[in-house]
Amino acid sequence: MKLLGILRHAKSDWDDLSLRDFDRGLNDRGRKGAKLMGDHITRHGVKWQAIIASPAERVKRTLESSGLPQPITFDADAYMADADTLVKLVKQHAGDTDALLLAAHNPGLQELALALVPPENEDELFGEVMTKFPTCAFAVFELDIDSWDDFSPGCARMTHFARPRDLDPELGPQPLR
Repeated sequence: MKLLGILRHAKSDWDDLSLRDFDRGLNDRGRKGAKLMGDHITRHGVKWQAIIASPAERVKRTLESSGLPQPITFDADAYMADADTLVKLVKQHAGDTDALLLAAHNPGLQELALALVPPENEDELFGEVMTKFPTCAFAVFELDIDSWDDFSPGCARMTHFARPRDLDPELGPQPLR
C-alpha cells in the first residue's frame, strides 16, 4: 500500500493585476490558511517522504507558509496540469517512497481525486471533494498498489479530507458584497 496526499495552493493575491497568473503569491487569508493546514497536515501523522509541487509562486508560498518539511521537487509540468499529467508526474518522481505529497492547482487536483476513487469506494468524503476542492484543501488516499508504476485511476480509497474552514470558520467562504 502507498499513500498519496494532495494539497491545493492557498488563496492567491489579486492585488497586482499586472502579474502573470504564474507569479501571483498569497493574500493574508491564504498565508493564514496555509499555516493552519500545514499544522493540520503535520498533526495528521503521515510522514511525507517526498513532495512534488508546481513551481507557481502561490504553490511555493503555500508550502513555505505551511512549514512542511523539505525537500520539495518543483516540476514545471505540475503547473495547471490535468489529472493524466499529475499521474505521470507521480510515477516519474515517487521513487521508492511510500508516502508522497502533491501540491498543485485545480481543476487538475480535483479531477485526480475523483479519478482515483472507484465507485465502490465513494463515500461522504468523496462527496465533499466532488462538490468542491477549495483552496488549501488537503486529501489523503490509500492506494491499493505495491509500486508507483501501478498508480492509476481507480486504485484508491480516500481516508481524509480537510479544508481551512473546517479548522477555522473565519477562513470559510466570504459573503458576496
